[in-house]
Amino acid sequence: MGKYNKGKKKLSNSLIHIVRKVFKENSDSTFNHKQICELINVKDPPLRKLAYSILEDLSKSGYLKKVNHNTYTLSKSDFYYEGVLQITARKSGFVIVENADIADIFIPNNALNQGIGGDLVKVEITKKGKKRLEGAVIEVVEREREQFVGTVRLSEKFAFLTPDNPRVGTDLYIPKEKLNGAKNGDKAIARITVWPKSAQSPYGEITEVLGNTKGNDAEMISILINQGLDYKFPDEVLSEAEKIHVGLDEGEVANRRDFRAVPTLTIDPADAKDFDDAISFQRLDGGAIEVGVHIADVSHYVTPGSAMDVEALKRSNSVYLVDRVIPMLPEQLSNVVCSLRPHEDKFTFSAVFEMDEAGVIIKQWFGKTVIHSDQRYSYEQAQEIIENKTVDGLIPFSGEILTLDAIAKVFREKRLKNGAMNIESEEVRFQLDEEGFPVDIIIKTSKDAHKLIEEFMLLANKKVAEFISKPGSNKPKIPFVYRCHDKPNPEKIDIFNVFIQKFGYDIDVTEPSQISKKINKLLSDIRYENEFSLIQSMAIRSMAKAIYDTDNVGHYGLAFKHYGHFTSPIRRYADLVVHRIIHEELTTKKHRYGDELGKICKRISRMERKAVEAERESTKYFQTLFIVDKIGEVFDGTISGVAEFGIFVRMDENRCEGMVPMNDIPGDRFHFDADRFVVIGSRTKKEYNFGDKVRVRVYEVSTLKRQINLELVVD
Repeated sequence: MGKYNKGKKKLSNSLIHIVRKVFKENSDSTFNHKQICELINVKDPPLRKLAYSILEDLSKSGYLKKVNHNTYTLSKSDFYYEGVLQITARKSGFVIVENADIADIFIPNNALNQGIGGDLVKVEITKKGKKRLEGAVIEVVEREREQFVGTVRLSEKFAFLTPDNPRVGTDLYIPKEKLNGAKNGDKAIARITVWPKSAQSPYGEITEVLGNTKGNDAEMISILINQGLDYKFPDEVLSEAEKIHVGLDEGEVANRRDFRAVPTLTIDPADAKDFDDAISFQRLDGGAIEVGVHIADVSHYVTPGSAMDVEALKRSNSVYLVDRVIPMLPEQLSNVVCSLRPHEDKFTFSAVFEMDEAGVIIKQWFGKTVIHSDQRYSYEQAQEIIENKTVDGLIPFSGEILTLDAIAKVFREKRLKNGAMNIESEEVRFQLDEEGFPVDIIIKTSKDAHKLIEEFMLLANKKVAEFISKPGSNKPKIPFVYRCHDKPNPEKIDIFNVFIQKFGYDIDVTEPSQISKKINKLLSDIRYENEFSLIQSMAIRSMAKAIYDTDNVGHYGLAFKHYGHFTSPIRRYADLVVHRIIHEELTTKKHRYGDELGKICKRISRMERKAVEAERESTKYFQTLFIVDKIGEVFDGTISGVAEFGIFVRMDENRCEGMVPMNDIPGDRFHFDADRFVVIGSRTKKEYNFGDKVRVRVYEVSTLKRQINLELVVD
């Protein structure tokens, strides 16, 4: 009986495929049941009955539209989408469609059609259920990963590479002649060579064996490749970069505004190598101040369509892992030619502002320049000048830094008054020994020196976007890359309110325009409370994600109506494109970017998310390395999350987060109450809430899974 049902189902699936194909190939035609049976050569009465059932089912699912009682046509609306494919643990998939008011589309395992996790795919909706859409991949628009890291598994005649990332969704078949020296159990990199339509798995070849890599190299390479990020530049890109000379062309210098005699400085992290911004400062006759925000002129060296440009778009941004930087541009550009290193003449693209002591802008100018950085300060050095408030002739630029700091504080106060989010950035940094092993964890917070640079970069970004947008004018819209941050989703804000109520706080969320101000006041009130960091993190997560888009919706978090990225073209492709657009507007008025700009925005937004994921995984990996020799030790901690499978606890001393499995919570049988966001004991009714202080013992650490397992220490 089971074999009969299986055969019947297979026959039904075949007929469904054939019927759908008929309607797709004749999308403007209508057919009745009799005509369909003739077209697909179905004469047997049971099969004709099955064909009728299929037509009815396709009509109910929305794939077909009924013209009358017995006649059907293809339903053409809302049946094809593009989105990113994600593979589940059960090897089925979901397609996430951006900027569309639909839920994620479920893709059965047999409808993946060679789609791999992370691919940009075109999906055809096959079923519209009450709770979810179901579809089939009909085209892989863009293959996300060209390389895969995994473990080699050998058999007698062939081998497979099993990717480290289970979300890839498939193994790679490796013919023995394509192993290139890899042995059973080796960690290696492979690429797909071909994927025959008849094959369940793609064919591949081993391109590199990672067994001999030093320190953390293999893990970092694995993190990058599993996110679809390249860690090496192609030879043609490196060759192109090496041909660029460090010296400046005097003919080009003559075409630029010369700032080399104007006092100029950089303020960057102590370990920075790619200095992409500098600030000049001079007092003008009449008492006004001129502040120049000078940005590395990458667009002068990286021309559209060049090998470096193609690779930069592919990468879209630099990736900052714990122990290394994977640059968007080769080091010849990022660290040498374009980097605004002290005591060197450099080409820049500048936003220059004439203002008074209160930061009121009188004039502005945008254009190509040449500068000479006189002084390099680290954030720590600049902060010391600001905190001591000492104007010392022996300390270069001390007076200028104090004046810039005062103006930056005015800018910041105005932003916050207009409703900008007041987020105090907090960064987990690791102190590494000579072998790359973490020996200490340092929490770095944003101080006045950081905010000084931030405010002037925000000013340049905002004014550049306004310049292109030309608000209030009737001129044609210029295609532009905006940095957009939409208003928060009301449902997420409601969840945030439930979260903070666990700590005894509450905010009024009835007026969306006031939400940022309410959150700012809450964060200000609890600045020195233990739960501040957790609540701020949850506030950030409740906001929409910032993206790049050609349609300007403003930037909610900054309270700017017009905003773009202009200040970091060494590490962000968006800024490079913005530089080109501004230069064209200032000179030829002929803009090369048209419809393709939308595709670029989607690409760089997607790659930014992947970079963030890689950076997070890198942090988790180093956290497990730091904790691995502390198994058995007890730490004070704070509950940072609750879920069906357990409690997440962040250890106060080192900010590392681990999980206490639900079944391991002592004293009772505990379960997760989803309505109240609390873990509760069935018998004792004991509760574990967000923010509760607990003591935990480290009992298991997996660097491979990036997991720290904890157990509660109960008195």
